[in-house]
Amino acid sequence: MKYTTLAVLALCTCLSSTAIAEPKQLEWDDLIPPGIPYSEIIGEGFTDEANDTWRPEYDPNGYLLNRELDGKLVKIPGFVVPLEVDTHGMHSFILVPYVGACLHTPPPPPNQLILVHTPAPWKSKDPWEPIWVTGELRAHVQSGEIAETGYAMAADAIEKYDWD
Repeated sequence: MKYTTLAVLALCTCLSSTAIAEPKQLEWDDLIPPGIPYSEIIGEGFTDEANDTWRPEYDPNGYLLNRELDGKLVKIPGFVVPLEVDTHGMHSFILVPYVGACLHTPPPPPNQLILVHTPAPWKSKDPWEPIWVTGELRAHVQSGEIAETGYAMAADAIEKYDWD
């Protein structure tokens, strides 16, 4: 009887530890493939055309995405550019690395934009407030009215980002 109980406890412990995965915490430069310096993507959406390693010949699909992150559970901070909003809250938005991205031209490059869908509407009290978004990241380019996004995510969790 003792061995059966111990075996069940060991199995439950093993299953619970593998079933609940911790998200990988990302920074925005993690979205650029390894080996490409972040300086290739410079502030306020401009690309470094003089050192154009972001051009299509460097990526078979024409976009410089970190495909190693495809399908990974991640957590990343950012700011919101609302897309689909109704009286219940926000259903989709673009997560961007800095306030005002996508509200000017040119927008940041696709590898610095994440299209986020929320299973339940998210009620934002302050659209300029930084947030954390947790979910499965997909390297998936989509063209929209505002910008081309390089990644997509279904948000499992959205929470306020604290500067502490």
